[in-house]
Amino acid sequence: MSKVLGLKCKECGEVYATNGIHVCELCFGPLEVALDYDHIRSVISREKIENGPISLWRYVDLLPVESGWDSDVRVGFTPLQYAPRLGAAIGLKNLYVKNDSVNPTYSFKDRPVAIAVTKARELGYTVFACASTGNLASAVAAAGVKAEMETYVFLPSDVEAGKITNAAVYGANLIAVNGTYDQLNRLCSEIADEEEWAFCNINVRPYYAEGSKTLAFETVEQLGWRAPDHVVVPIASGALYTKIAQGFEEMVTVGLIDGQSVRVSGAQAAGCGPVAAAFAAGEDAFEPVRQPETVAKSLAIGNPADGNYSLEVARRTGGVIESVTDAETVEGIKLLAATEGIFTEAAGGVTIATLRKLAANGAIGEDEVTVAYVTGNGLKTQEAVDGHVSVTMTIQPTIGSFEDALEDKQEAVLAQAAR
Repeated sequence: MSKVLGLKCKECGEVYATNGIHVCELCFGPLEVALDYDHIRSVISREKIENGPISLWRYVDLLPVESGWDSDVRVGFTPLQYAPRLGAAIGLKNLYVKNDSVNPTYSFKDRPVAIAVTKARELGYTVFACASTGNLASAVAAAGVKAEMETYVFLPSDVEAGKITNAAVYGANLIAVNGTYDQLNRLCSEIADEEEWAFCNINVRPYYAEGSKTLAFETVEQLGWRAPDHVVVPIASGALYTKIAQGFEEMVTVGLIDGQSVRVSGAQAAGCGPVAAAFAAGEDAFEPVRQPETVAKSLAIGNPADGNYSLEVARRTGGVIESVTDAETVEGIKLLAATEGIFTEAAGGVTIATLRKLAANGAIGEDEVTVAYVTGNGLKTQEAVDGHVSVTMTIQPTIGSFEDALEDKQEAVLAQAAR
C-alpha cells in the first residue's frame, strides 16, 4: 500500500497522479504531496525511527519515495546545539541552534535534493537539473553525478565565488546566467517544458519540498520527542519555512507527539524582504522585489513561490516575519561564531540577526524553548565578512616582538575601557 495518495492543488484541492508535474491544470495553483496519514500512523513509531539510519531516511515513512534512496550519504540528522552563550548575549535562556551547515555540500539543500533525486529516478528521468541561488547548485551537482544522471545546474553569474566553485567541482554542467534568480528560474521553467528533465525545484518541486520538513522531525526527536515553543527560519522561496511548520504538524497527525503550538517566525534580508514587508503592512499578499540587493544572495528571491503561504503560516502559528539590514547580518554572523563557534553563511547571519531583534523587542519570551535554523556554511560566503574581521596582530618571529605586541594590545584594551 502506497503512502502517497497523489499530488493535491493547494488552491482548489484537485488531485493528480504522482507524476513530474507541479501546477494545477484547472486553477494553476501549486501542487503538493498528499500523504495517507492513516496508513503512516499504522506503521510508524518512535522506536522504529530511533533504530533507523543516522540520516533523514529514518523518517522515510513520512517521505514521498517508495525505494531507491542512497543510504551511503549521510544527509540530515545534523546537530541541535544548545546555545547558552548566544542566548546570554541576546537574552534567551533556552536557545538551540540547528546546525545544517554540516551536510555533505554544507547546506540544508542536501535534504530536499535527496528526496528529489530519488523521486526523479523513481519516475524514470535520466537528467537532473535545478535553478539555484548557489547552495542548491552544489547539492544538485553532487547528488546528480553520484546518482549517475546527466546533471545541469543554472545559477546567477554574480553569486559568491565559493558557491560557484562548490558547484563546479563535482563535474556537473554548470550554467551561469547574466540575470536575477527570478529571470533564470523563468528560463528553467521554459527548458523544463521543452525537455524531459527533472528540475528539482520546478517539475518535481512537490517532492523536493518535502525534504525540508525533516528539520522539524529532527528537532522534535532531538528535544526528547517534544516540540519547541518558537523557531526562527530564513525565508527565500518560503518552502523551507512552510515545510518546517508542516513537519511539526505531521508529528502530531501521525501520533509521534501529543500536541504542539510552535510559533514559526521568519527571517528575510531588508534588500529582498517582500514577505516581511507584507507581514508588517498586514497584507495577505506580497509585492515582488524586482532588483534584490543584499549580501545574503541565497535569500535573494524577489518573487518567492511560497511567499503568500508563509504569511498565512506566520499568522496561524503566532509567528513574526522580520527583516534585517546587511550590517545586522554581518553582526549576526560574527555573533554566532564568537559565542557558539559556528561560522554561518549570510543567510544564517540573517537568521541570527532576526533572532536577536525578536528577542530584543519581546516577540520571543526569554524562557521559551527556541530553535534558530542555520542553513549553510560560512566558507561559502566569505565575501560577506570581508573588511569586518582581521588579524589581531602581526609580529616578527621573536619572543620580544610578541611581548611588545601583546603589551600594545593590552594597553589599547585598557584605553578603550577608560573611554
